[in-house]
Amino acid sequence: MNESRWKPLNPENLFRTMAKPDEPFSHGRIFSFAEAMELIPKLATHLTKAKAGKTILRQTKEEIKKASANAPYGGGSCEGPRYIKALETIYENLNSINEMGVIVKDLEMGLCDFPYLMEGRVVYLCWRLGEETIEWWHEIDDGYTGRQTLPKGIT
Repeated sequence: MNESRWKPLNPENLFRTMAKPDEPFSHGRIFSFAEAMELIPKLATHLTKAKAGKTILRQTKEEIKKASANAPYGGGSCEGPRYIKALETIYENLNSINEMGVIVKDLEMGLCDFPYLMEGRVVYLCWRLGEETIEWWHEIDDGYTGRQTLPKGIT
């Protein structure tokens, strides 16, 4: 086994790489529109894999709770390996997205932001899994509901 791969994963901490709605801008990377667009295929792949992992966590949740409660008595679960693999998949894919400099706002929606410089201030280009191109932006303090259509000429 590859030792570096087997790190303890805590489901409570798994989604900490996702941005919180009230966090101020803290990422160092500013994207051009072309750079953001170039990442969409990779981003879609990572989000799809992470979402699949999250689905497995939901499916195995009750069985894992039972196994955890019975752990002092030698309990276990045949779902354990599937659960652990799902945790690893989510962690690896969210980490890869984070390393790209992209901000995951909502895994369930596949919602991501790219820091972008518009008229001298940092805003977010806003993209959602399933969209073919980036057509939206919003202020850093606004969320998905504050999305606005990109002005003409941004490419």
